[in-house]
Amino acid sequence: MPRIDLPTPETMSPEQRRVHDKVIAGKRGRLRGPLRAALYNPELADRWSAMGELLRYDTTLPPRLSELAILVTARACSSPFEWAAHKTEAEKAGVEAWIIEALRERRIPVELTPDDALVVRYASELNAHRSVSDATYAAALARFGARTLVELTALVGYYTLVAMTLNAHQIPLEPGVVAAFPLPQDDPAVWGKAR
Repeated sequence: MPRIDLPTPETMSPEQRRVHDKVIAGKRGRLRGPLRAALYNPELADRWSAMGELLRYDTTLPPRLSELAILVTARACSSPFEWAAHKTEAEKAGVEAWIIEALRERRIPVELTPDDALVVRYASELNAHRSVSDATYAAALARFGARTLVELTALVGYYTLVAMTLNAHQIPLEPGVVAAFPLPQDDPAVWGKAR
């Protein structure tokens, strides 16, 4: 159960409904996940949606590389909702099951293509250390260029925001979806036995 009531079309204010309808008409085609909580501030939800749409659909990163970075971030943030949503998207983008499983297990997959390996390394370092090493940065810059590297960094940051929102408000998984791992607040390794 979510920790807050999530607006529904029947309970939305006119401004919330305007943003809801705009999201539905956009590239997402539906409103789910963190935008459901963001609707408490319709302007926030509107701008959030625009930024997410840009980073998800309109960067120079191919979908496969975007989805790899998102999966690394979802797992680093222990966000089951984000993981489930983007596992499906990663599969559609051609990411192999063994790579997805390694990332779920918090392992760096071996035998990746050079581009896959570089994106996984960059996203992993950024999530773990809030920055990247000089060597990783230089390699990514040489391979992808400044624009793509700025977009990749923004993508990781954006999906960190998404994961934190999903986790903090306990936005429920889609019906029938089983969590691939526990939320941080449900993990005794994070909080101990008492919450």
